[in-house]
Formats: sequence, structure tokens, C-alpha cells
Amino acid sequence: MELNADLSRPAIVHAASVPWVQSPSAGVERRMLYRVGEEQAVATSIVRYAAHSSFPSHSHPKGEEFLVLDGVFEDERGRYPAGSYVRNPPGSAHAPRSTEGCTIFVRLRQFRDDDRHDVVILPSPSRSRGAVFMPRPLFAGVDENVAIMDFEPHTAIDFAGHGGLELLMLEGHLSSGGECLDPWSWLRLPTGMPLVGAAGGAGCTVWVKTAAPWRTNVR
Repeated sequence: MELNADLSRPAIVHAASVPWVQSPSAGVERRMLYRVGEEQAVATSIVRYAAHSSFPSHSHPKGEEFLVLDGVFEDERGRYPAGSYVRNPPGSAHAPRSTEGCTIFVRLRQFRDDDRHDVVILPSPSRSRGAVFMPRPLFAGVDENVAIMDFEPHTAIDFAGHGGLELLMLEGHLSSGGECLDPWSWLRLPTGMPLVGAAGGAGCTVWVKTAAPWRTNVR
């Protein structure tokens, strides 16, 4: 299976309107955003666990990272409430489950072979935007920088296109290139293509990954 597999082209999926696809495990469904391969695939997805559902123990030959969007995700290491960010490096393994039910944004098999960072970031008790541009760093590696960013209402946004960019809308709205990005909209831009847009009337919060260090202008 190939979905948005050409990394040289921009890709956008309004995931909130995409049908859920049943996984091999009962109670676990996916909305696919990017995929190359069948069940063992290079993939980016939004995955929903029903209450008391689980997925069999499996390894991560090329790594896994996920952001908990709602509910509480669990595995052998603990419980991860909404807002948690986890990186499981190549060679790691776990048996995921959710007692209460949850939804996660997950990227599979997209790590460098030498990336051995094991990262667990739990959410802060509270937060507010409070600034025009305030990144909350999640990870900085050799060729990737991951953060959650908050933008005030009507802020003009201009991300440089060095190294490409991947973005998931978490809250609010962002307009760019004639598209309105709503919560769970996913965008991927190739190297050299900037993201030029504006936050909506209530501002917005995004998860964003770039290959190069942060370079952005906000107005």
C-alpha cells in the first residue's frame, strides 16, 4: 500500500473527516495519513483505542514516536495522558493498551538507525498561549526538531522551507494556500517549500517537525 508516498510533493489530509479503518486488533482503528507497506509499514496515522482494547507486543525496528491526543495510552512502562509525547528508539518493543480509551498521533519506522533517544514527556498541569510565538520543544536531533507551537489569533506565519516540514493541527484553525486546517489536519511539505499562512480568530496550537533548526517569521 502507498499513501502520500512521494516525499517530494506536498501532502495534506483532513483526518477528522477520514473514515476509521479497523486494525488487526479488535477495538483499535486507524486513520491513515502516510503509508508505505502493508501491516509492517513506514506509516503516519491517527490511531484510536476503544476502552479496554490492546495491541499485541511488537518491536520497533526503525523506531516509533507518538503524541497522545485524548484519553490515556498505556504500556508496560506506565500511563500517558493526553499531551504526552514519547519516542521509542529502534530496537525497542512494547504491548500498547488503553483501559479508558485514547487517541494517538503516531509515526512508525521513520527514525535514523543511530537514533537511540528514549524520550517521555508528560503534559504540564496547565498552559496558555500568552505569546505570539512560543515553541515548546519536544526533541532536537541531528536532522529533526519537534515542538508544539502556539500562535495568537490572526498571527501571520511564515516557516522557512529548509529541510521540509510536517505539521498536525491540535487546536484552533490555520489557513494556508487556500486550505483551512482544522484540528487533526495533517500537512507535509517537501524541502524548499515554505509554509505561509495565518492563525484563525481563536489562534491555534500545532505539533510541528522540521529537518533543519527553527527558522520562522511571525507578524
